[in-house]
Amino acid sequence: MFARSANSPITVVTGGAGFLGSHLTDRLLSEGHRVIGIDNFITGNPDNLSHLVGNDNYRFLKQDVSNFIFVPDDVDYIFHFASPASPIDYLEHPIPTLKVGAMGTHNALGLAKAKKATFLLASTSECYGDPLVHPQKEDYWGNVNPIGPRGVYDEAKRFAEAMTMAYHRFHKVDTKIVRIFNTYGPRMRLRDGRVVPAFIGQALKNEPLTVFGDGSQTRSFCYVSDLIDGIFRLSQSQFHEPVNIGNPREMTIREFGEHIIRYTGTSSKLEFHPLPVDDPKVRQPDISRAKSVLGWEPKVSFEEGIGRTIEFFKSRLCNV
Repeated sequence: MFARSANSPITVVTGGAGFLGSHLTDRLLSEGHRVIGIDNFITGNPDNLSHLVGNDNYRFLKQDVSNFIFVPDDVDYIFHFASPASPIDYLEHPIPTLKVGAMGTHNALGLAKAKKATFLLASTSECYGDPLVHPQKEDYWGNVNPIGPRGVYDEAKRFAEAMTMAYHRFHKVDTKIVRIFNTYGPRMRLRDGRVVPAFIGQALKNEPLTVFGDGSQTRSFCYVSDLIDGIFRLSQSQFHEPVNIGNPREMTIREFGEHIIRYTGTSSKLEFHPLPVDDPKVRQPDISRAKSVLGWEPKVSFEEGIGRTIEFFKSRLCNV
């Protein structure tokens, strides 16, 4: 067990073997935290944690937080990142997605209450649905189809936000909510289903890049180290309302595909397919709140970040 120390906080990260959870763990360890990672590997990858083997400041518990969370240690912070996050994952696991957003969040908040810990919820820009406001600010309530195929993820996160604020208001738990916009970088799964690994993987294999619709829908891509920096700053703040963290540089999916073709030097072409149900037409964060409250804005350029990500996927494809 870790013993509580003022100079070395004890921090729980649910979803700790995921893309974001593992990067967050690295940042927390670098900041002097002792970290307890929790994951059931429904979408997490043990390889994301292999570099932590033998680290005395890290422990891992294999648990499904939708069923229970047992942590005997004192706890100072809880980062709730457990959830399928890509469309192929939450369409394949709709019930677990809803359960981790509802019961998993309830369990994690209960742990925070019992341990008197600070709680940070990983929410999502999907709370805005297919937005009628552009760019999206935190005071926009969204345009979500609750019974569509994406509703299992969107509504799970919206419920998680409501539960988090209820614990803050009623139980006085110190809570934070980050709304995460499209993020990319090393440790994304090769077959994640999201556009960054899909396009890079297809390009490196000289396969057609699958574009849904006419490619005019927009996304804004934030490099993972920038996102994690914003999340860490939020955890150290006294702010309790949701905060957008993402890169406001917006581009169409067609433009993104053309960038990937150019940066990889592939012979691939764009191949167009029907647009999925409820796919958002635009996505761009208004980060005014993050700038004013956290002093945060992204630093890594798209060119630098996508270059690092392509190199990561090259190394992984060589080992497949």
